[in-house]
Amino acid sequence: MESGGVSRGILLLKEGAEDLEREFELDYLRSLTPRQRFILMMRKSREMRALLRSHGHRTATSITKRK
Repeated sequence: MESGGVSRGILLLKEGAEDLEREFELDYLRSLTPRQRFILMMRKSREMRALLRSHGHRTATSITKRK
């Protein structure tokens, strides 16, 4: 398949084709049902939390007031 096309759900692009990549992502998200999008969002949120935790970014520190 030539560069710049879609083959079995895989986007093949030349470098610098951000617009085509964005359109591909939007088309994919539009093809999902609201339930599938919500599940994807929750899965990605868990993935991001795990990545942050594994790289040393835990919960924010709390501010304690002095008396």
